[in-house]
Amino acid sequence: GWIEVVGVASSGEEAVRKTRSLEPDIVVMDLAMPGMDGVQATRRIAALDLGTKVLVLTIHDEDGFLVPAMEAGAAGFLNKSAADTDLLGALEAVARGHSYLPRRAAALIARRKAVEASRNTKGIEALSERERTAVELYAKGFSAREAASEMLVSPKTVEGYIARAKAKLSLDNRRDIVRFALENGLLQTEE
Repeated sequence: GWIEVVGVASSGEEAVRKTRSLEPDIVVMDLAMPGMDGVQATRRIAALDLGTKVLVLTIHDEDGFLVPAMEAGAAGFLNKSAADTDLLGALEAVARGHSYLPRRAAALIARRKAVEASRNTKGIEALSERERTAVELYAKGFSAREAASEMLVSPKTVEGYIARAKAKLSLDNRRDIVRFALENGLLQTEE
């Protein structure tokens, strides 16, 4: 057939090593391995940038494993109890550049994305122009006094903008504000 097994690994570290040397099209990854787990190994393989797709094979049907595996760069997710025909279908889909998700998994990921999207867009639109400017400066590391002189208002006013923005966005500290600013295009990352 069209499938050729070029290597087998018994640990996450070995999977990463063999992927680097063999450059396979697809790695079928077990999440439960000694040493580096399958999620970490998947992340490392994705970082190698070889175009290798990872199909995660697991007995863990819990949602807790699914999202981290997908976020780590897995192209597909298949339960070990699935039939051989499902494995072939999954390999074929992943080989063609599609992602392969059980229906429940696809629904879970869609739900998570929807929640994140609504949280973020609601956030940025909830801010006034002045609050947005204050958040942007604060995220860039400006003190209240520095932001105040930039915005031509008092430091107390800037603190008020920041406090209102934190309340509207449910943010606790500067780190949360920086993350929000990055996610919403208020801060550019250096390429």
